[in-house]
Amino acid sequence: MDKDFAARRRRDLIIAAALATIAALTPLFVKDVVVQNILILTLMYAGLSQSWNILSGYCGQISLGHALYFGLGAYTTELLFTKFGVLPWFGMLAGGVVSALIAMGLGYPFFRLRGHYFVIATIVIAEIGLLLFHNWEWAGAAMGITIPIRGDSWLKFQFLRTKLPYFYFALALCCLAWFVTWWLENSKWGFWWRAVKDNPEAAESLGVDVFNSKMGAAAVSAFLVAVGGSFYAQFVSYIDPESVMGFQFSLLMALPAVLGGIGTLWGPVLGAAILIPLTELTRFKFGGSGRGVDLIVYGTLIVLISLALPRGLLSLFSRPKKTGAAR
Repeated sequence: MDKDFAARRRRDLIIAAALATIAALTPLFVKDVVVQNILILTLMYAGLSQSWNILSGYCGQISLGHALYFGLGAYTTELLFTKFGVLPWFGMLAGGVVSALIAMGLGYPFFRLRGHYFVIATIVIAEIGLLLFHNWEWAGAAMGITIPIRGDSWLKFQFLRTKLPYFYFALALCCLAWFVTWWLENSKWGFWWRAVKDNPEAAESLGVDVFNSKMGAAAVSAFLVAVGGSFYAQFVSYIDPESVMGFQFSLLMALPAVLGGIGTLWGPVLGAAILIPLTELTRFKFGGSGRGVDLIVYGTLIVLISLALPRGLLSLFSRPKKTGAAR
């Protein structure tokens, strides 16, 4: 392994540990419930965007249908909890496994599509899932599921008096998604994904198993996103198809990575740290009278960044590579 590359990976790990420590200490100084709520959502979307980035950033399979896996995680957890009394922790694992299996099942036909055809297919299948849950009576149909409150408990992962447990779980999810990405980045799969993204035909000619590498990326990405959906369901205590499978969730997973730098380790974290507080503060300030203002604000921001910094905000911190012609 190149010494500079190894040093960079160690540096990334040290920075991540320092940032996680600072984040863990933040609630000691931030007591405002609104700010805590924004911090929780920021960490959650940072983890979700990092998970989306595994498939779409590193592997190059741009998906705008990840709300399907987010919703499957939420519904699997809450249906098991409300119908059969299964604890949310087991529901999270079940939701992750179900989503990973469905992602691989969808991969068989979809990974034969390329470019905009693949993007459209992911949108279509997510909308089909939304319609199915809208009409599935056993799962509450359009009325959704109200999660029964049974007191503050880590066992049932429910808290009414404080948001801190949710904050620390969101932090753990963000750290997990980041660490999985960091670990995979230097693995055989990571190198395969980047090769597939750059040139699938050339990668296959060099012995890369293109199809299975895409399947692996889809499974890991879907599993982590589903865990995020399970967490969100416990956090809000009520779900319906629109609240966990709406197209806005797919966008809010993709936009932080696009803003920060798609296919990079730190891009989704940086993007989420900017976009999500901006979104939530705009919504809080304007309320119902400003419906959609948050979309206008960060949509404008994305356009400006795309024009000025096509590789994302993270490119501001990267040093330009020297070339032989440089003097």
